[in-house]
Amino acid sequence: MVKRLMFEKPLGMRDTLPFFYNQKSKARQQLSNAILSFGYSFMDTPIMEYHETVGKVSATLDQQLFKLLDQQGHTLVLRPDMTAPIARVAASQLKDAEFPLRLAYEGPVFRAQQTEGGKPAQFEQVGTELIGDHSSYGDAEVIALLVESLKQTGLDDFVITVGHIGYVKAFFTDLLGDDEDTIEYLLNYLYRKNYVGYREAVKELSVPKDKKDALLQLLTLKGGDEIFDSSRSLARNQACMQAVNELKQLYRLLQQYEVEKYIHFDLNLISHMDYYTGILFEGYAPNLGALLCNGGRYDTLLPSFQLSASATGFAVHLERLVEALNEQDSDDGRVGVIVDDDSYGQGLQEAKRYREDGQAVLLQHVDQIPDLQAFKAELSETIDLTKGGGERDE
Repeated sequence: MVKRLMFEKPLGMRDTLPFFYNQKSKARQQLSNAILSFGYSFMDTPIMEYHETVGKVSATLDQQLFKLLDQQGHTLVLRPDMTAPIARVAASQLKDAEFPLRLAYEGPVFRAQQTEGGKPAQFEQVGTELIGDHSSYGDAEVIALLVESLKQTGLDDFVITVGHIGYVKAFFTDLLGDDEDTIEYLLNYLYRKNYVGYREAVKELSVPKDKKDALLQLLTLKGGDEIFDSSRSLARNQACMQAVNELKQLYRLLQQYEVEKYIHFDLNLISHMDYYTGILFEGYAPNLGALLCNGGRYDTLLPSFQLSASATGFAVHLERLVEALNEQDSDDGRVGVIVDDDSYGQGLQEAKRYREDGQAVLLQHVDQIPDLQAFKAELSETIDLTKGGGERDE
């Protein structure tokens, strides 16, 4: 009895077919070119890391980590993000390098899914880490580079939403004191952008009405630079005021980069990455239905690797970027040379000439083409050297 092969893939895994693969490659290269133009250097880290180091400091939930054992019995994880591995490298092999470090990366990350739900367990990120710069100039550079990188791919209709985790946490602490359970409860609603649930949760709190009103007013702090005045008036303490001042300084710098039209502020913004300590941001594109990119300042991650340094960076979800670009043209730039028995040698020479000029050439015997018109439609140019052919289609 012949055993039937399994065609199913592990939960959350996807095949990348040629058209989408080519679109990813193109977008990856365009992002990389923009990042290189800002003076960043690309590096790579292992796909597998020790759970005791990268696994534990990563902001990814433990149940989302892919774990395995090596031959020595150590628990390993497939890297769930790129930031923690680069922090490990910066704190070890690059600890004596001249700061600030401008590092960049591209590669797959892995996060296990409990149910299918359309969520990938493996996806590719392209991003940057600016390590050792704790100023607003660093935050502005990273956001401006993110905008420029997206534009270089041909995407122009997108928005970068900017917030400050310090504002929200200081605001809640002032109103709710050390009630960490309630604060975490409300933060979770904001993270999931469930504002209806947030409002209901606030109404049920056992706090005075003026505090409830303030908690509800927080939801109004969204928009352009006009929110700075209202956020200052709602600020409850010096930490909130400091956060607003940082956002104002950031906006002034982004205006000098001339990217302010892409910037939207939202002081309700919360990330699932719990190592963010200041400015944080998310990118969205129309009709995407999911986060395109995200990033922010993280000043506590590197000290966990015994390196006293702050950092900021961003990551672009490459597959989602390709979806946002929505390029329908299947022309992948290949030239097709169609031959028969008599023209095979001529076809080889023609193909060689094109390849020496840097072209991708597909040499195909006409007898093996079921549908000639469909074959030609997939190519940018075809040269038909068969009897009765003698034609060039572009």
